[in-house]
Amino acid sequence: MASYLLRRLLIAIPSLLGISLILFTVLALAPGDPFQEMATNPNVPPEVREALRESFGLNDPVMVRYLRWLSAMAQGDWGFSFASRIDVDALILQRVPTTLFIVGTSQLVALSIALPVGIYAATRPYSIFDQIANTLAFVGFSLPTFFTGLLFILVFSVTLDWFPFVYRSDLAATGWRWYWEMFRQAIMPIMVLGLFQAASYTRYVRSSVLDVIRLDYVTTARAKGLSEPRVTLRHITRNALIPVVTLVALQMPAVFGGAIVTEQIFRIPGIGSLLIDAILANDTPVIMAVTFVFACLVVLFNLIADILYGWLDPRISFS
Repeated sequence: MASYLLRRLLIAIPSLLGISLILFTVLALAPGDPFQEMATNPNVPPEVREALRESFGLNDPVMVRYLRWLSAMAQGDWGFSFASRIDVDALILQRVPTTLFIVGTSQLVALSIALPVGIYAATRPYSIFDQIANTLAFVGFSLPTFFTGLLFILVFSVTLDWFPFVYRSDLAATGWRWYWEMFRQAIMPIMVLGLFQAASYTRYVRSSVLDVIRLDYVTTARAKGLSEPRVTLRHITRNALIPVVTLVALQMPAVFGGAIVTEQIFRIPGIGSLLIDAILANDTPVIMAVTFVFACLVVLFNLIADILYGWLDPRISFS
């Protein structure tokens, strides 16, 4: 296992280098200037603006700037935010816990819904439960997160006044009251993301279980007299989860993309809102750092998926 992880990490390094080079080049050639506001300010002379560009190396060739950025990243220096006036790594560390909490909890909600519903629907194909589950899955998958987010705000915040529709990171409550207020303000964005992903996962779980349930070894297990729950859990579900693990791993970038929209709707101070603010302000160091973090997460979740393959299927060897 250790040698396999080492090989995968060594393979990931050139992939991340290629991704970072493409991202840096696109951002460097994109229109916009982080000091554009100074150009419209009559109190800032043009030579001061040009001196700032020179001090940050923005007039250097793209490859020189990329190598300087890569060397700084290797030393733990993620750059300086032109808009927030603080280091990029400190800015991201302020936002990452909130995003991970929202996204991670929403994935747990999605899997806790999709797995039992998809498995139960597949074991009873074309039943009333299966038809209802398929209908709800199609509806949930068809509705974008910005629509369901606004619908949740209209129903649960404006009409019923159950939950706040603005996420606050500076809650004044303490003790158990703080946890309760955190739950109240996080439940709607978590459910918006969780229900959207659950609709997608349910369809894949059902399809995967239907493929496995017809195989010969499942028929043999039943012929041996094993109970139906044991056949479903031990012989069907475990093998059916292999393609589902692939789906969950590859869907993580889309989940973070959906989180960007959801964070804007509920005003969540996470990575998504930071990325949007950085794009609007042409804050290229922040944009580069956030997108590179997303790329690292894609590589990480693919590695986790490969490890889970070996646990789900003993035939897979890492040697």
